[in-house]
Amino acid sequence: MATPDERPSAKRWLPLEANPEVMNQFLWGLGLPQDEAECCDVYGLDDELLAIVPQPVLAVLFLYPITSQSEEERLQQDKEERDVSSKVYFMKQTVGNACGTIGLLHSVGNIPSEIKLQEGSFLDKFFKSTANMDPMERAVFLENDREIEVAHSIAVTAGETEASDNADTHFICFTCVDGELYELDGRKSGPISHGTSSPTTLLQDAAKVIKGMIEKNPGSLNFNVIALSKKV
Repeated sequence: MATPDERPSAKRWLPLEANPEVMNQFLWGLGLPQDEAECCDVYGLDDELLAIVPQPVLAVLFLYPITSQSEEERLQQDKEERDVSSKVYFMKQTVGNACGTIGLLHSVGNIPSEIKLQEGSFLDKFFKSTANMDPMERAVFLENDREIEVAHSIAVTAGETEASDNADTHFICFTCVDGELYELDGRKSGPISHGTSSPTTLLQDAAKVIKGMIEKNPGSLNFNVIALSKKV
């Protein structure tokens, strides 16, 4: 999805498909070891369907349609002041249609104690280089990085559907940091806390928030939920 933070000269990528296989190849190629974690589909938000998702879940990605209502809500949320743990890794989105990649970076960037990235890999270097940057500096760093742009382009071509520049859907990430469930959306001013959570209840807690977002747009079927699960 296009982003309000785009500058006139900002780049635009083709959107990443909501496909766990595509995302896995993308992440594994950038330095997430295959035996550490993988993306998998969440087929529904009922308890019995959540129960079949491989545990432990490290992060949850949610794809939803952008509507006038969701935009109004985003603008309202941006006006609110909120306390956020300093441990949350968050970056803004300045590249059009980069929300899938940013969602994955948010997923990996907030679980340093759960996974070990390949030393010297893109992800290893990216998070070390951006550790002390603010969210907008991280966005600019990403925008100027040719390696991630190429990797994103390759991942786009691996999808099963033809990518369109005019995406009307958007990826966000849910993660648990310091005992709180955070929504990370590069189009918003900062992380949004949705209350208490834990590594063992992350999927169920995120599902409750996602259900509420889906209920606001009952006429659409354009939703997708993907979990990043640790391999055990």
